[in-house]
Amino acid sequence: MKLFTRNPSPRRAVVPPVPAVPPDPAVLPDPALAGLTGEWIIDPAHSRIGFSVRHAMVTTVRGAFTEYESRLYFDGSNPALSQAEVVMSTASVQTGVEQRDAHLIGRDFFDAATHPRMSFTSTAVQLVGKDVYRMTGNLTIRDVTRPVVLELTYIGHVTDPFGYERVGFDGTTTINRSDWGLTYSAKLAEGGAMVSEKVRLQFDIAAIRTAPAG
Repeated sequence: MKLFTRNPSPRRAVVPPVPAVPPDPAVLPDPALAGLTGEWIIDPAHSRIGFSVRHAMVTTVRGAFTEYESRLYFDGSNPALSQAEVVMSTASVQTGVEQRDAHLIGRDFFDAATHPRMSFTSTAVQLVGKDVYRMTGNLTIRDVTRPVVLELTYIGHVTDPFGYERVGFDGTTTINRSDWGLTYSAKLAEGGAMVSEKVRLQFDIAAIRTAPAG
């Protein structure tokens, strides 16, 4: 699948290794999920790749990226073989306030003119509980790449009225934005920051199988 055109020579930070977590032999894949093994893509019409961050210490701002491409492989029998890659357009960020969106795509934050993409690429997947997966991967923002760990919950699987197989996952992780060079920090008169360092990333995923089963 063709993802967004890539920068031929991106600047990448050295990614520190994430300690491997040994699999729990008591947690076994549900045999019923074996039939879901295959390639999938995220359905943008029924998914949300978003974030939430504390603003002015008393409110929460929520936003989402509306333009992205994905490449997913889910192995229901052996989750460790599963893979995911999502490439998002930084200029597509929307929070519901036009002035705030313009600030986010500017140099204080995503600097979309210089860094038009951010991405997540998985490096390991582990089943850690019933319908719960831990996905380790590399998150790249402003050409800085660092490891993150997503907690993913399997929601379910259906065949819709049009014959498309659909599967749902919800995922979340919390990052410190300054680790990726997002260091804007206006101060409040009472003390504290206008924008929190901690950002919660949220992946509400509805994926469609890209090829018939079998």
